[in-house]
Amino acid sequence: MASLKDQLSGLVYSTEKGDLCPGCSEAVDACICASLDDQQRLASLDGIVRIRRETSVRKGKGVTTITGVPLADAELKVLAKKLKKICGTGGALKESVIEIQGDHREKLKTVLEKEGFSVKLAGG
Repeated sequence: MASLKDQLSGLVYSTEKGDLCPGCSEAVDACICASLDDQQRLASLDGIVRIRRETSVRKGKGVTTITGVPLADAELKVLAKKLKKICGTGGALKESVIEIQGDHREKLKTVLEKEGFSVKLAGG
C-alpha cells in the first residue's frame, strides 16, 4: 500500500488536459481504464461459455444466464440484443453476464454453437 504522502501527491488537475482520471492519470475524456478492465476480464476467461437457469433473488421467475463469453463489452451488447431477439423475450447485460428472461437454454446453446463458441450447460 502506498504511503499517505504518495497518495496525496498525485496530479489532480492540469491546465493542458483538465480533470485527470485517478486510475490511469489520463484526461477524463481519454481515460483508458475501461479498456484495461475489459482486457483483464478477457484474459481471465477459459474459453467456455456457460449457460445456466437461475431463479434465486428473482421471486421464482426463471432467467437464463450466459457467462464467460470472450467478447469485448461493445460486442457483448450486440450479442445480447441478438439473443434476446431470437428468444423473443427481454433481458439485460449486467457485469458481462447476459440475462435472458425465461428458460431458453437449448435454443441459446444451438445459436451460440453456430456462432463458433464452445458451450456448456451448467447447473441443474
